[in-house]
Amino acid sequence: MTAMAPSRAEPDLSFLLDHAGHVLRTQMAAALAEIGLTARMHCVLVHALEKECTQIQLAEIGDMDKTTMVVTVDALEKAGLAERRPSSTDRRARIIAVTEKGRAVAERSQKIVDGVHRAALDALPEDECEVLLRAMNRLVQGHLATPVEMQQAARRARQ
Repeated sequence: MTAMAPSRAEPDLSFLLDHAGHVLRTQMAAALAEIGLTARMHCVLVHALEKECTQIQLAEIGDMDKTTMVVTVDALEKAGLAERRPSSTDRRARIIAVTEKGRAVAERSQKIVDGVHRAALDALPEDECEVLLRAMNRLVQGHLATPVEMQQAARRARQ
């Protein structure tokens, strides 16, 4: 005999957000792989172009742990897209500087990222797209802005 699952009173928002995020990440990964980048590499390049940032600052922006950040910057250096340099404001700190080749790749990768996002949004009628974006922005700036502090952290989806 099978136990009856409890009936749902609300839509499964966790599943909807997780599934949509997972599929979007796989589409992004496939698109960026065509030019030899990962989403993390793209993230580091575009944010390092915005202003002088240390590895630690870029890791925080990209929600990466130290090990992942080191591996990502190593890959960017190996590809000739970025390099570690002394900071112009703090000689003890090292920043991630994007090379000219890296700048060109970042411009190309940003077009790819924008295209993946546009394709997802184009799947909706324009009025629904605007509502979705407004609602998502309201959630991430309000009720879903800050993770709950826990003894054992909840696992995040793999990037």
